[in-house]
Amino acid sequence: MTGATGFVGAATLDFALSQGATVDALARSRQPKRKGVNWVRGALDDPESLNALVRNADVVLHIAGVVNAPDRAGFELGNALGTMMLVDAARRSHVRRFIHVSSLAAREPQLSDYGWSKELAERHVMASGLDWTIIRPPAIYGPRDREMLELFRMANRGFMLLPPGGRLSVIAVTDLARLLVALCDDRARTIAHLYEVDDGRAGGWTHAEFGHAIGGAIGRRVRALAVPAWLLHAAARGDRAIRGAKAKLTPDRARYFAHPDWVSSPTLTVPPDVWTPEIDTPTGLRQTVMAYRKSGWL
Repeated sequence: MTGATGFVGAATLDFALSQGATVDALARSRQPKRKGVNWVRGALDDPESLNALVRNADVVLHIAGVVNAPDRAGFELGNALGTMMLVDAARRSHVRRFIHVSSLAAREPQLSDYGWSKELAERHVMASGLDWTIIRPPAIYGPRDREMLELFRMANRGFMLLPPGGRLSVIAVTDLARLLVALCDDRARTIAHLYEVDDGRAGGWTHAEFGHAIGGAIGRRVRALAVPAWLLHAAARGDRAIRGAKAKLTPDRARYFAHPDWVSSPTLTVPPDVWTPEIDTPTGLRQTVMAYRKSGWL
């Protein structure tokens, strides 16, 4: 497994261990010992560590990825080239099963460098000759997530600044983790398939609906304010000017956020005998708020 120290990877590792799996997990730094986990020190640009990671594997679960980088080269290195090197390691070790976590952003590669790099990574996987399955999650929320934390903090103050009009799908991280572990069973029906997943809400959520749902989970009435696209882009330029490579709202992200349709396709759903979502979003958001408060984040 790659990405096991990140938000999605940590949830997936927890669930895999609860199902009795043993996991070789890639990590850049030394990790605490944990029953069932063999930590492999290394990175996606280190072939020797990738060889060690997959040497005894039955399946490769590739979750790691770069969500923010200062330029296209950073996204390409972390997402596309890293995926290609992991594919090569799997082939060298004759590991057939390869599960790749992509993003809905790959559907619109012209919008952002992030989406471009994720789509390129998908093409590397599809051309690998392995027994691949690709998952494109939408917006992922849940305990330990810092990417969506600011939305919860704004809602806690009674307002939310949201992208301009449009719709999105979401999924609870625990539901996504269940899916990824389920796919580790070598199901012939899922090989060479690409799936877009969500919380089961047909048509997704408008940005305002999702904002109000977060407010409901916190217990506050929230004023949802749609930020015009021009202002979103201006704010991104300002963040880049002030924080440079450490900017959170980059021009790349602004283009992504301003796109009106991030709803998972109903024609690319996972077969229901393999997986269906279990956590309805209002319940999942309440659980997330409780976890944030327990951690002192909210």
